Amino acid sequence: MSRLRPIDLHAHVSPEIGTADLVGLGALVFAVTRSIDEAEAALDRRDEWTVWGAGCHPGLVSAQQTFDVDRFEALLERTPFVSEIGLDGSSRVPMPLQRQRLGEILAVLQTSPRIASIHSYRATAEVLTELEARPISGAILHWWLGDQAQTARALGLGCYFSVNTSSLKHRDLLGIIPIERIFSETDHPFGDRYRKGVRRPGAVEDVELAIAACHGISQEAVRQRLWRNLANLVSQTGTARQFSRTLRANLASV
Repeated sequence: MSRLRPIDLHAHVSPEIGTADLVGLGALVFAVTRSIDEAEAALDRRDEWTVWGAGCHPGLVSAQQTFDVDRFEALLERTPFVSEIGLDGSSRVPMPLQRQRLGEILAVLQTSPRIASIHSYRATAEVLTELEARPISGAILHWWLGDQAQTARALGLGCYFSVNTSSLKHRDLLGIIPIERIFSETDHPFGDRYRKGVRRPGAVEDVELAIAACHGISQEAVRQRLWRNLANLVSQTGTARQFSRTLRANLASV
């Protein structure tokens, strides 16, 4: 198998986890945060193989109510990754407030591009409308459940997509997402709850194998492709300097 580590583009990880535990995952993990306060705590860390995000989860009332765009903009100086942001049609947060927060975040990302993992549960069309109003580089639609027409619309916006074990129940999605626009994720502990075997951030081998089967290539070729996808995103967003030296070396190698 490739010397490249698997990529988990979206996982929930406690900012209090030990460094050794993160290294033991054996993967490149993009760790999302749900609020400004959680992001500030996480971004104090310096983990070689974990990229901590700055987020404002659409499903959390407190995160949405206490979001401050100036604090968020300041946090972007410390990370190449924004997540978890987006819209949620099942949330107790009123949709007008969700749209306001997402609009504020997208406006910042238009001038300070970052890799952005975007939540769209029961709000796929609404998220696309927001992205059309404020186009950004680096958008990744996490756990995407849009139909074929919405997927084509997202592709036209330059979006990428991240797929987890639960996504694999919708096998047709893999066939309509170009391999150069896809990533693996766990969304641990939510998107991998039905995964057979170990459940932990970074455990994306079943996703890699599903992508490989869909495209008739090896798992190693899939992993190399996902790293090239990441390298392309880093180039598009101009965020290379915000990754660790180790990650920059790996990105340069692909």
